This record gives sequence, C-alpha cells and structure tokens, in this order.
Amino acid sequence: MADNSFSDGVPSESLEAGRDARATETLTDQVMQNPQVLAALQERLDSVSHTPSSYIETLPKAVKRRINALKQLQVKCAHIEAKFYEEVHDLERKYAALYQPLFDKRREFVTGNVEPTDSEAEWHSENEEEDKLAGDMKNKVVIADKEAAAAEEPSPKGIPEFWFTIFRNVDMLSELVQEYDEPILKHLQDIQVKFSEPGQPMSFVLEFHFGPNDYFSNAVLTKTYKMKSEPDKADPFSFEGPEIVDCDGCTIDWKKGKNVTVKTIKKKQKHKGRGTVRTITKQVPNDSFFNFFSPLKASGDGESLDEDSEFTLASDFEIGHFFRERIVPRAVLYFTGEAIEDDDNFEEGEEGEEEELEGDEEGEDEDDAEVNPKQKEPGQPSECKQQ
Repeated sequence: MADNSFSDGVPSESLEAGRDARATETLTDQVMQNPQVLAALQERLDSVSHTPSSYIETLPKAVKRRINALKQLQVKCAHIEAKFYEEVHDLERKYAALYQPLFDKRREFVTGNVEPTDSEAEWHSENEEEDKLAGDMKNKVVIADKEAAAAEEPSPKGIPEFWFTIFRNVDMLSELVQEYDEPILKHLQDIQVKFSEPGQPMSFVLEFHFGPNDYFSNAVLTKTYKMKSEPDKADPFSFEGPEIVDCDGCTIDWKKGKNVTVKTIKKKQKHKGRGTVRTITKQVPNDSFFNFFSPLKASGDGESLDEDSEFTLASDFEIGHFFRERIVPRAVLYFTGEAIEDDDNFEEGEEGEEEELEGDEEGEDEDDAEVNPKQKEPGQPSECKQQ
C-alpha cells in the first residue's frame, strides 16, 4: 500500500499548513477591503494614539520633569483650597449666630408660643391686586356671612404639623417615614443646625426638638456629621472641597412598648430530643425614620463596605446635607411647597441644559463647609446621648 503521508517528497502536514496560510491571507485581504472594517480600525487607532497618557509618554524627559513640577504646584493649590473652605466654615458659624434669632422666632410662631404682630404677618403676594379685587367683590356680597363664619372658625395654636408636613412634601424624607412614625413626627417642634466650635474638627449637628410625647423621653434627638477638608495624601488631585466622612447618632430613650425601630415576631422552635414545639417571641429591626439616629458607621479600619452599605451611607450623608443646606434655612417654603416647585423647575429643560445646570449645582455643593456640636447652653432641654 502506498504511503499517503508524502507527496512528491513533501509531507502532507506541510501541504495543509500552506493551504491554511493562503486561506487566512485571502480572508484577511477580503476583510481589509471592507470600508466599514477599515473605518472602525482607523477610529480605534486614532483613539489610542490621541489619549492624553499616550501623548505624555511621547514627550521628552525634560518636558515630563516640568510637568511633575506643575503637579507639585497643583498639590499646594489643593492645600490652599482646603484652608479656604476652613475659613468658609468659620464664616458660616459667624452668620449662623445672626440667623438664629430669626429661627428662634420661627419656632415661637410655629409652636404658638408667640403670635406675630400685624406688621410681622403682612405679606404681599404676586397676585395681590387680583386678590384684592376678588376680596372686595366677595366682601360686598357676603360680608355678614363672612363675619359669622370668622366667629365660628377654629383657631388652632401655632401652625399644626409644620415640620411633619415638610417631611410629607419632600420625597427624600417621605420615603423614610412609615405610617407608625407619623404620630411621633407630629410632635416635632423644630430642627436646628449647630456648627463646630473654633479649633474643633469640622462638623455639624442636626438637632430635632420634640414636644412631650408618649413615645420617648428625649427632648432633643441629635445627629452629628463629621467633615473633612483636606486633600487625600494618596490622591490629592481628587479634592473638591469639604466632604462628610462619618456620622454619629444618639440613643433614643423609648418608653415601654413604643420603640418603632423594632418589631416583635413569633417563632416556633422544635426540641431536637423530645420533639416538642414551643413558640418564642423575638425582636427584629423594623423600617422607621428613627433609624436615622442609629446610622451605619463608615469603615475606619481600611476595610471596604459592601455595595449596599456604601449606598446606605452615601444616602445618609446626602440627607444630612439636605437638612443643613435646604430644609432648615428655607423651612416655610418647603411647608408651602414653593421650594419644591423651584427645585423641580431648576431640574427641567433640554438635555444639554441639564448637564450645565447639574455642573453648576455640584459647584455650589463644593462651596459648602460644615460643623460639630456646640456645648449645651444653660436652660437648654436634655438631649439624647450620643452613641
């Protein structure tokens, strides 16, 4: 039988390899003649050749040396910027003292401890003329009925459910509030922001002042947000202003059977040996706004948090910032809904406009500086104990 492994003295494996090479070359030629393939390849090459890092690598050593010097200057700029934000924080503390008497009077009006004078209660709306004409017409027609109705009209104390209404109006907060939280939040009388004292680490404290209630004995619940305003040693170019890095809550002194942050469940247990079954009760965590005062702690030992924990912590920081920057300074406008309408209008627009507006808003956030707790002033109600 003839041996088929050779043909004219050439091994068959070599013949097959030659045919495969020619087929591959033919296929390559066909692909490279395709305009779409050539365009995609050229685009890929262009993107690689024009990246900043690839460009820097082509520069002479002397130029790279000067770029390193510029980076040194940039780090120094970052440290100066950090000092700038520290002074902004000091300025905020100064002006907080000027705002506080107005916020104190706001609390007196809300709680009904003080009635505003006629001049304090005077407000000219944008539709004042139309309202006046409509009011005059109505007065001429129903003057007698109006006087009778005014005499019978109930006059509640202060502004009922002022802060609770704000919680309902703001989506970020209403999402946290459960139905069983609502009766408690109706006792919320004030929210205040306290800044850290000079020389203390940058931080701010949210104080939630409650009237007497059947749920807990604390007069004030606190949440402290710790800030950092310094470039990261490992990545100094990432510095964009002060940021919240951690927060502490407080212990709520719940009255017996009134803790809404836990719920009691019944669980059956079977004895391994005797086979008998018993029912036990067990307390497990429960969704509640008041978990806000038992925050997740940022990892301080170098270990990273899981994705869900990172999201929870970031949301907590965002809420604290929103209380400090928006809700407390502009509470009446969130009560009436005017601030919410302004926020909605700010976010609307064309796609390109949204990107510019979001950039502006981020820039504003970067200018913020924050705070730490003040010492309790004489006569101030007892606060909850920090955890």
